[in-house]
Amino acid sequence: MSKVGFRDRASAAIKSKEALATAAGAKRFTERRIQAAESFPAMEAARDEAQRIRLHTLANLDRYLEQFAQSATNAGNFVHWATDGEEANKIVLRIAEESESRLVVKSKSMVTEEIELNHTLEEAGIEVVETDLGEFIIQLAGETPSHIIAPVVHKTRKQIGELFAEKIGVDLTEDPEELNAAARFYLRTKFLEADLGISGVNFGVADTGSISLVTNEGNGRLTTTAPRVHIAVMGMERLVPTIRDLGVMLEVLARSATGQALTSYSTVITGPRQPDDADGPDELHIIIVDNGRSNVLGQSTAEILGCIRCGACLNVCPVYRESGGHAYGTTYSGPVGAVLVPSLLGLQDWGDLAQASSLCGACLEACPVRIDLPRMLIELRQRRVAQRLATPGLRRAIKTYAAAATRPTAFRVMMRAGGLAARFRPTTSGWMTSLPAMGKKWTSTRDFPSPETRTFHQRWKKSR
Repeated sequence: MSKVGFRDRASAAIKSKEALATAAGAKRFTERRIQAAESFPAMEAARDEAQRIRLHTLANLDRYLEQFAQSATNAGNFVHWATDGEEANKIVLRIAEESESRLVVKSKSMVTEEIELNHTLEEAGIEVVETDLGEFIIQLAGETPSHIIAPVVHKTRKQIGELFAEKIGVDLTEDPEELNAAARFYLRTKFLEADLGISGVNFGVADTGSISLVTNEGNGRLTTTAPRVHIAVMGMERLVPTIRDLGVMLEVLARSATGQALTSYSTVITGPRQPDDADGPDELHIIIVDNGRSNVLGQSTAEILGCIRCGACLNVCPVYRESGGHAYGTTYSGPVGAVLVPSLLGLQDWGDLAQASSLCGACLEACPVRIDLPRMLIELRQRRVAQRLATPGLRRAIKTYAAAATRPTAFRVMMRAGGLAARFRPTTSGWMTSLPAMGKKWTSTRDFPSPETRTFHQRWKKSR
């Protein structure tokens, strides 16, 4: 994962050709989400219920994890516990070696991206093929996902066509149907030859031990049924108590993620293949991954573990739309990443992600489980300042503002000075085109709204 600061990564990303594609894709997803919500009268009630389910589950996570593990074992699964990513990778590698697997097909999984599973398998000489179309494209390009549900949102059809022509030897085309057909043809033999299938888990159901996968391409079902061994890697927080609760989550997930009433494939798997089943794996292993989550449960940002990975907050975030997902330097981007990553990995290296927000509140409004992302972003910023991790310039600016804001006379002088200074900067229709010092970083890419030449107190005094 990158240790370069967010500001530097974002500065480079904003100037890239991928920025426009990301913004356009995020806008389309947002429009579809709004239309889907408007066409579903019970959406707000479903969001309330989804929030209740997630918060209740997190508050009782120890009990539901125990219940899930027992139910899954009773259903014939092998359940494994991993304290961190390294342990999870070792478990997967051991299962692959015991089953003599040399080819692995994978369905889309953010948690396996988080623990860098592909790298571990490839180092052991095992071929890994991503089968979700977006993840497949990303793998061919040697990149990481830039969005939770649309990993290739930053690429154009032309770029994808050129990539397919170079990597899998098909004729150059930009036609989406032809590109899909090329990927399908290439992947079909991989499904049939694979020894091992690896998937993520959208939700685990505590009372039945079932796992649920939500996909639109059918690759998830092939990954979990064609190979003789299936491994499901699940973040420990991804539970719901009952099948009924799963139904509620699926109602809000699809509408918030892709604007669909329901995804094309909503799969529920309870155990490996039974004697009367036509297909399915001989073994199903479920790996429950902690990787810092239990530490987050004790923090004021624990609510972030209620996230259902729909990506709606990314799509509405003005920072994500401009910078794209790679600017965040880690698996999880957008507002959810700005809270989750510092909570999991610490403020020392990742605290600057909490600054990657305008605090406009659009993420809270869009979130299907009503996670209060702005509150947690402010909390992380406060912690960062308290731990003296903010940049010296920012600390000085905050102290200066605090000193002025708590002294009415000084505050009025500062506001008047700002108004007077604004008169001497170049403006165009109420926008400043150039600012000095640190302000240059803003006006190098966009204009800044001109402050009023008269303060509120001056206007109030005159009106009186």
